[in-house]
Amino acid sequence: MIVAQARAVTRNFGSFTAVDRVDLDVSSGEIVGLLGANGAGKTTLIKMLLGLLAPTSGSIALFGEPQRAQQRRRIGYVAQNLGLYPDLTVAENLEFRAQIFGTTPSVEMATGDGTDLLVRELPLGMQRRASFTVAIQHRPDLLILDEPTSGVSPLARSELWDMMRREADRGAGVLVSTHYMDEAVHADRLLVMAGGSIVAAGSVGEIIGSRRTLLVRTDRWAEAFTLLDDSDYSVILDGRDLRVLMRSDDDARAVIGLLEGAGVAVQTTVGPATLDETMVELST
Repeated sequence: MIVAQARAVTRNFGSFTAVDRVDLDVSSGEIVGLLGANGAGKTTLIKMLLGLLAPTSGSIALFGEPQRAQQRRRIGYVAQNLGLYPDLTVAENLEFRAQIFGTTPSVEMATGDGTDLLVRELPLGMQRRASFTVAIQHRPDLLILDEPTSGVSPLARSELWDMMRREADRGAGVLVSTHYMDEAVHADRLLVMAGGSIVAAGSVGEIIGSRRTLLVRTDRWAEAFTLLDDSDYSVILDGRDLRVLMRSDDDARAVIGLLEGAGVAVQTTVGPATLDETMVELST
């Protein structure tokens, strides 16, 4: 079942288009990752799905029906800014939200005695776990998370993704936005946003496609980076190696010729592009 659907959704703020004719589907039991840099339009799209912003044009359906206020009880939302009351304890936040949804407060907070602490006294990782637990205690059919792992440790990020997977396994549809490319492997399907539009969709392998990267090794790496950057190549510094996203099969010869023509001796190998490199290309 499709629990969230957007068709040609657009949102303008004056003359600025934050979201431009976006199509989106989220089905029960799947995790859809919404990737993109800050400012790509992810949060604006999420706010429209939640009914917090009205689309300028296009349509949104939830659970097979047009948006309406009563559907809010079937949605769990984890905001980027946590959405908790910092001067209440975790237990009080859980109880308050449970009363709103007419359910029983969750007892599944794996934070030891943390439920009796004020939210503002907790480390960020525990705050994010609390925010997640508050959002799912009414067992929503659609779970929407906006940058839920931002600023926490790799271990805490992994634990939060495990919690998302458990929600999908019980049948919820999950939409999660992130700018961490290494998290993409946890999603069943990816949507990449740039400039307000969906510029790629599919698995990691499908999004990368046949893109290839030229790995450049040289003792004069700083000079090489400047030469390539000034020549409008998509180049990333990886330690002291340079990774150049190839736009065509001729790029390898052109890059080598450019550097050696400037007296920079190089060693090169060609390999598959990474998702980070692909995102740089898709975002420009």
